[in-house]
Amino acid sequence: MTTTPPIDLLIKNVRVVRPHGNAVHEADIAITAGKITRVAPAIDATLAKAVHDGRGRLAFPGVVDAHMHSGIYAPLAEDAVSESKAAAMGGVTSSLNYFRTGQYYLNKGGPYKKFFPEVLKLSKGRFHVDYGFHLAPMDAKHIEEIPELIEKHGVSSFKIFMFYGSHGLHGASDAQRDFLMIGKDERYDLAHFEFVMRGVQKAREALPDKAAQISLSLHCETAEIMTAYTRIVEKDKTRKGLDAYHASRPPHSEGLAVFIASYLANETSLPNINLLHLSSRKAVQAAMMMAETFPHIDFRREVTIGHLMLDTTSAAAELAKVNPPIRPREDVEFLWEALLAGELDWVVSDHACCRHETKIPKHYFGNIWMAKSGFGGTEYLLPALVSEGSRRGMSYNHMARVTSWNPAQRFGLNKKGDIDVGFDADIALVDPACSWTVHAKDSPSTQGYTPFEGLPMSARVDATFLRGMLVYEDGRIVGKPRGEYLHRPTA
Repeated sequence: MTTTPPIDLLIKNVRVVRPHGNAVHEADIAITAGKITRVAPAIDATLAKAVHDGRGRLAFPGVVDAHMHSGIYAPLAEDAVSESKAAAMGGVTSSLNYFRTGQYYLNKGGPYKKFFPEVLKLSKGRFHVDYGFHLAPMDAKHIEEIPELIEKHGVSSFKIFMFYGSHGLHGASDAQRDFLMIGKDERYDLAHFEFVMRGVQKAREALPDKAAQISLSLHCETAEIMTAYTRIVEKDKTRKGLDAYHASRPPHSEGLAVFIASYLANETSLPNINLLHLSSRKAVQAAMMMAETFPHIDFRREVTIGHLMLDTTSAAAELAKVNPPIRPREDVEFLWEALLAGELDWVVSDHACCRHETKIPKHYFGNIWMAKSGFGGTEYLLPALVSEGSRRGMSYNHMARVTSWNPAQRFGLNKKGDIDVGFDADIALVDPACSWTVHAKDSPSTQGYTPFEGLPMSARVDATFLRGMLVYEDGRIVGKPRGEYLHRPTA
């Protein structure tokens, strides 16, 4: 009589990185039915149906890339496939994508009752990693739909784009209603932001069992400041490229928006606020000041790997155009200081695949104003953080907190973010002593370029496991898309 081995997969000979504590531990990881069942040294390999030799690599919890934009510049059905491949290359196992009605994305307006089921249909069976969505209430109808979006569709996080008051994705605009596809009686302004906050808080009060993991995220830039400074900088022929774009959307625009968002959160009694992609000293200082002013509000502060790795002198020039802008080196250094001090809660990619022909047509090369905003980078999120963070003395455990545990806890992924019994077997095996250079041609993303081109890395993801299934190994995607929709908060 034969017995079936109780372990589906045994990952042997790894150094386990958990988000808590200050050390890594040599151990094996046993996985059954997609869950971690045991973490211990020297687990008997004969108990496993399959064994993967980790070769002494670091085993990080699968990355929760909590800020991505799939389907923004290319059809969602295409982006879901190619950009989730890029995510897996970077050790990402959970992709949370910001989505909205209006131009770009599906180029449709109207209620989410009709819009969001189409998003889910287009996504199903196409992601190589698990995926979910944050949604932006763009009009009054969307605010009314918040409770249904939470209960029926498992969308527990929402977003406000504060700069859309006078700007589109790429610059100043005089046709905001057309861009946002909202009705003539609707305004996307401070009053709307207040009403969104009231709507989210009303839903939290009606759903107390989910309230702790229902939150609102804000892109903090001030439309009026940006409009005025853009006009000034466009006339200044001494400023070009990333430096000009930085000056046209100055750091105090971020800081002021943080103040406004925080005051409105206090006014509406909404305690769960996420301040997205803080890019400057002034923005972070404003965020810390507001945390002291309103201690009853649970502010979380985000930074992107792009803002940590690039500055305005980058050779990528307009290819690195993004909102908020890439900043000067002194801001980059301050972001690192804040991250190392524990003042920033998670690191993301803000991945938005913008193919070269879309990013900037050839006849506009060198013109920062004509370039589209946003770029991809999810495939470099964990490698870059381990590479640069290690150089700056950041512990592996801290890296795991800001790439996995913290965003998982905030956004309702209760079985993600750690390597422990009962958690999803989402694991990234990282070689922390592998020197390589970033080249876009090596990425499965369809972008075709990267602002990180030529950057030296000292760490690399060797393999990525999604719920115990190998989805990426040694530079190649393994198998068909197996990502599942994350109905949040999860059990």
